[in-house]
Amino acid sequence: MNDISHIQYLKQRDRVEHYFDRTAAQTWARLTSTAPVSGVRATVRAGRDRMRATLLSWLPEDLSGLRLLDAGCGTGALSLEAAGRGADVVAIDLSPTLVNLARERACAQPAARRIDFRAGDMLDGQLGDFDVVVGMDSLIHYQPSDVVRVLSSLAARTRQTILFTFPPRNLALAAMMSIGKLFPRGDRAPFIEPVAYERLCRLIQCEPGLSAFRIGRTQKISSGFYTSQALELVRTA
Repeated sequence: MNDISHIQYLKQRDRVEHYFDRTAAQTWARLTSTAPVSGVRATVRAGRDRMRATLLSWLPEDLSGLRLLDAGCGTGALSLEAAGRGADVVAIDLSPTLVNLARERACAQPAARRIDFRAGDMLDGQLGDFDVVVGMDSLIHYQPSDVVRVLSSLAARTRQTILFTFPPRNLALAAMMSIGKLFPRGDRAPFIEPVAYERLCRLIQCEPGLSAFRIGRTQKISSGFYTSQALELVRTA
């Protein structure tokens, strides 16, 4: 990233960290559990479950020998499933509160021994290289230009595949975002940055740091007040 873009990324990163670690940690802990939730949150929970299943279905059933970065791991559900399929997982999130919860939830599972839980920035070079990077709903809060630069940074340390999600710009999502402002603050989603699929693809194809990757599968998941689209980037060189 250039200096201006990096500053923008850092400012937005700090806002995301504040939201998930201080404002909404308890809300997300409940949302990602089996506890009863409001109707709005129930649709979000169902959508996130479907999205996680989609991303995992794009990976080999046997992940043994692969190193996977769960970039924005939240409470660790995807990390645990990937580790259960044999991956060595680095699970990182900006929120220490959510990372601690993820560690607690995983501790009784045999697969937990293959997960390295960390609180910090997914772009930390000290995390090393990976075969696979998964960013489920962790880049949806950033401007499209910053998303592509983040992907470029991750691509330099990714040997095979990057899977990530973005909020697709369309009339339905715009309407839901407007309606969402009418709900109690506790039921509102955090700020997101919608982008049209075609524009995101153009940005990816024009990014030098992603020239070794091709755009693969895509899948949109819509569930009430949850709308997100998965995209696959596959290394070709």
